[in-house]
Amino acid sequence: MKDKLDQLREILGEIKDLSYASAILSWDEQVNMPAKGSRERGEQLATLGRIAHTKFTSDGVGELLEELEPYAKTLDPDSNEARLIKQTRRDYDIQARVPSEYVSREARATSAAHQSWVMARQASDFSLFQDNLQNIIELKREYSSYFAPSEHPYDPLLDQYEPGLKTLEVKEIFDSLRPRQVELIKAIAAAPQVDSSFLYLDYPEKDQWNFGVAVISDFGYEWDRGRQDYSPHPFSTSFGLDDVRITTRVYNDFFNSGLFSTLHECGHALYELGIDPALARTPLADGTSLGVHESQSRMWENLVGRSLPFWDHYYPKLVEVFPSQLGNVSKESFYKAVNKVEPSMIRVEADEATYNLHIMLRLGIEIALIEGSLDVADLPEAWDQGMEDYLGIRPADQAEGVLQDVHWSMGLLGYFSTYALGNLISAQLWERIREDIPNLDDQIRRGDFGELLGWNREKIHRHGAKFEPQELIERVTGSRINPDPYVRYLAEKYSTIYGLG
Repeated sequence: MKDKLDQLREILGEIKDLSYASAILSWDEQVNMPAKGSRERGEQLATLGRIAHTKFTSDGVGELLEELEPYAKTLDPDSNEARLIKQTRRDYDIQARVPSEYVSREARATSAAHQSWVMARQASDFSLFQDNLQNIIELKREYSSYFAPSEHPYDPLLDQYEPGLKTLEVKEIFDSLRPRQVELIKAIAAAPQVDSSFLYLDYPEKDQWNFGVAVISDFGYEWDRGRQDYSPHPFSTSFGLDDVRITTRVYNDFFNSGLFSTLHECGHALYELGIDPALARTPLADGTSLGVHESQSRMWENLVGRSLPFWDHYYPKLVEVFPSQLGNVSKESFYKAVNKVEPSMIRVEADEATYNLHIMLRLGIEIALIEGSLDVADLPEAWDQGMEDYLGIRPADQAEGVLQDVHWSMGLLGYFSTYALGNLISAQLWERIREDIPNLDDQIRRGDFGELLGWNREKIHRHGAKFEPQELIERVTGSRINPDPYVRYLAEKYSTIYGLG
């Protein structure tokens, strides 16, 4: 059977190469491409997507899987070979339901939509994006129809990013989480508030960039295997296990955005850079899910980057870079400021206590759009009302409201809940990490992240997509995704910062 497995690997390698080529084109579209290149870029992405999809869903792949599945049962179920056959079968059964011409149409639609979103966001005018978004919603409903009947029409979209998880499961997790987060936010609102005004002074862009580069170098980001660029919305992407890139954005008049975006995207990149090379050019050479991926980015951004031990080490260095802005600000005041809890308009800059509410709003909107209970034309008002209902604030314009996120323009419906799931998983992993590395705080105070990165490499990164997310989390922590550790983390942290009883 080795020859059959080798044949499958060869085909999967070619398909992976095509996906990396598409990723390069998408990266360039967001980082370098002139605006008028969008139509032809859409055609290029459509061609690559169609070729990859046709190749993967061919009868030849199906026949190889039929021959290899009995062989897989004779292997160690956790072996790379057995897991590769299992994962390929899952992917094949999903993609075989979707016509190749649909893949082409979606690629063209998202390329056009992305450019219209950029223009709409710059002009703060949803009407410039509305028709493109309507097309994407119709495409996503069509995609869902290929998997009917399902428990919920949103399930097939969610499954693309969080394999095995159902819409009702996510809603149950969020329903359990929301009242506890709201209670904490109310307690914080009643306490003396934190001064963060010094974060809004003039912080030269290049100095912010260089400071962030120095920090993620300490984290373990390898510059001979990656790079950082600017983009309107920060993201990470992979063109192979040795080419994993990140982007960030920097504002001269707000310190948090540049640094914490850089730390966040570095967390994603560290995951991809830690995948076992034996999984290269296969479907296993990815993160197991976006929720687990987000657990890594949120861990490095928040559990590390917004911790007091982190600033014990880095704050003196930061003051050296920005003496006029921070020379008279104590470390404790700075630590409280970067952790300030305050309902805000922009998700990526939201504090840890309110962030998940942004996600719950978006999840509800996406479900309503797919169900058909919300029309695209009514989305701006639904967004504004949702912000008021969830966070007690209304956007001043559409750029900071319905147009703030890039995801829908890229066709990424089903994606948003993974951000909140990532928060929960990160805290769940963190409790286990603290058990395994009792002196972790001391290591962070020294700027030593080697053991922390090594733990994540051993427990999470190296496995790639060998295990489904819930299976992996249970293997590492002893339970499936559980919101309780995150609630404990928030309560402990903010009780100290705000002096809650």
